[in-house]
Amino acid sequence: MPRILDHLPDGFLDTPARELHRVLDGPTLIHLDGRRRPPLFASVLLHGNEDVGLVAIQRLLRDYAGRELPRALSIFVGNVAAAREGRRRLDGQPDFNRVWSEDVPDSPERRMAREVTERMQATGVFASVDVHNNTGINPHYGCINRLEPQFLHLAALFNRTAVYFIHPPQVQSMAFARFCPAITLECGKTGSPGSEAHAHEYLDACLNLAGIPDHPVAEHDLDLYHTVARVTVPDHLRIGFADPGADVSFLPELDHLNFRDLSAGTPIADLREATGPCPDVHDEHGRAVTGRYFECRDGRLYTRRPFLPAMLTRDTRIIRQDCLCYIMERYDWREGPVSSE
Repeated sequence: MPRILDHLPDGFLDTPARELHRVLDGPTLIHLDGRRRPPLFASVLLHGNEDVGLVAIQRLLRDYAGRELPRALSIFVGNVAAAREGRRRLDGQPDFNRVWSEDVPDSPERRMAREVTERMQATGVFASVDVHNNTGINPHYGCINRLEPQFLHLAALFNRTAVYFIHPPQVQSMAFARFCPAITLECGKTGSPGSEAHAHEYLDACLNLAGIPDHPVAEHDLDLYHTVARVTVPDHLRIGFADPGADVSFLPELDHLNFRDLSAGTPIADLREATGPCPDVHDEHGRAVTGRYFECRDGRLYTRRPFLPAMLTRDTRIIRQDCLCYIMERYDWREGPVSSE
């Protein structure tokens, strides 16, 4: 179960993620009072190797040292143990951002997520902001799970680029979207210039909002994409980058393809076998759709149709623990999806 505090523990504002275990002995929910209520909720370190949210919160609270916060703030600090090792999650742990729905098997982490959700729902929470880095070359963007105006405004406040998704359904933002506007911030690679400052500015802006608009977002304020599929690599395949000994050897510049329009026939990887194997692709409803997006021929993996990838990474551990990438299409929230064909 999470530890519940109504104050900042000593040393919290000055301790880096890898040393935070010296301050917090595990997942912790911290409630801080402010001028307005209900509170803003911010979750950080759901992935232990993504410290942008922690750094942004520390900067924010140092800015308000000795002053009343403009709004109450509840901070959930997640995987402290994985942060100590600089890893997304420890071996044997579930992903802390995949335990937030009722279809998840019972575990201490699932019970933790349920308690945090129930406690925050009881506060009438103002909005939820889950802050992440990612491991590939991507722009900063906000992810939302509903196409309602308040969600879209939260996304536009962060950046013009935004992504709408409903899979995987076990993420924190999906759980909170049932009862408040919720967003996931993707703030580029860990340590990338400007990432902590951008997250800090966004959280400060949210704290100072008197309300979130419920009128439509202006057309020019948002470029919205829809995640339509998730790409994984079967566990039995050896993967690498420019590695002739790998079953699937991805191109070394793979993560430079994020948020780029890929045409049909774009090479993705070299294969040990002339006609395979291909990665696994499932759409947002869980259906296998590999053949819709990829084909294997002449010892290479190619795109079969145009699409935009996101979160392509060169980190093989992340590919194993999560996925190779997500496939997106442009989305007009007023008229529906725009086909990439």
